Amino acid sequence: MADLSLPILDLSQLDAGPEAAAQFRDELRAATHDVGFFYLTGTGISPALEERLHRAALDFFALAEEDKLAIENVKSPHFRGYTRVGGERTQGKVDWREQIDIGPEREPVEGGPAFNRLTGPNLWPAAQPELKAVVTEWHDTLTEIARKLLRAWALTLGADETYFDEPFHDPSTLIKIVRYPGTNDPEPQQGVGAHKDSGVLTLLWVEPGKGGLQVERDGEWVSAPPVPGAFVVNIGELLEYATGGYLKATNHRVISPRAPEERISIPFFFNPALDQQLPLLELPEDLAAEATGITEDPNNPIHATYGENAMKSRLRAHPDVAAIHHPDLVSSRN
Repeated sequence: MADLSLPILDLSQLDAGPEAAAQFRDELRAATHDVGFFYLTGTGISPALEERLHRAALDFFALAEEDKLAIENVKSPHFRGYTRVGGERTQGKVDWREQIDIGPEREPVEGGPAFNRLTGPNLWPAAQPELKAVVTEWHDTLTEIARKLLRAWALTLGADETYFDEPFHDPSTLIKIVRYPGTNDPEPQQGVGAHKDSGVLTLLWVEPGKGGLQVERDGEWVSAPPVPGAFVVNIGELLEYATGGYLKATNHRVISPRAPEERISIPFFFNPALDQQLPLLELPEDLAAEATGITEDPNNPIHATYGENAMKSRLRAHPDVAAIHHPDLVSSRN
């Protein structure tokens, strides 16, 4: 494992006594201060659940085209459902992947801030009724892992471990089940372009043995290949915001595999309720001295309220959905 570009943390240390827990928290703080990414082992997730989810993903992408297009995201004002290859963009460029987006199952909300439009029902494939059950189990399992990490972050940053509880009382989650088809035209395509996640925390499951994820370190792109039994974890812009830049969101991207290979990945995004702001942390003096401030990017402003960040990202990523369902928001951005 010596050639890995990211640190490896073992979540089970939090339950292995005070010394092991303190060491984990120190390692967590260091990893997300230095690079914003790490591998996470010791989550307790069963290989059987991983296999069921992987099988469900493969079965979904093997559905007939008409079954997938029956739940195409252009039919959802909430940006849910299936996105065909080329249907999502990063920094204006086409991402070479297909996917299904699944969020909290909610009734639509009328009126209020624009980000209320992200609340609503999912689109599930009628041809694969078993997908909902396994995704729901995966969602509930990863939610507990995410809450455990947030409590560890709070403690290692000098706050009470419940510091982040209130903004996450009704979290905004998003699961993407993604397939990157292989290409040779003429080189592998942009699977996902360079970007920072707009929220707080991402837990990424990647098909064993399938590389492609790259993380920016010191101005260079380094590969982050999958580690058996581990998630790739990264923080988003809101955790950078809440710590005054002590923790850093990091640019990352995915390079599509070469044909005939393909790659399945399943990111889980764990974020506050849409109307919530992360409370700004009053860091201990020694940590505050290393907080370099929030990254200033005029092309990507960081909003304090999560829903504003989320809507910004959705409008950019899915201009077709935005044009169909939210033309007023599109015109207001021009």
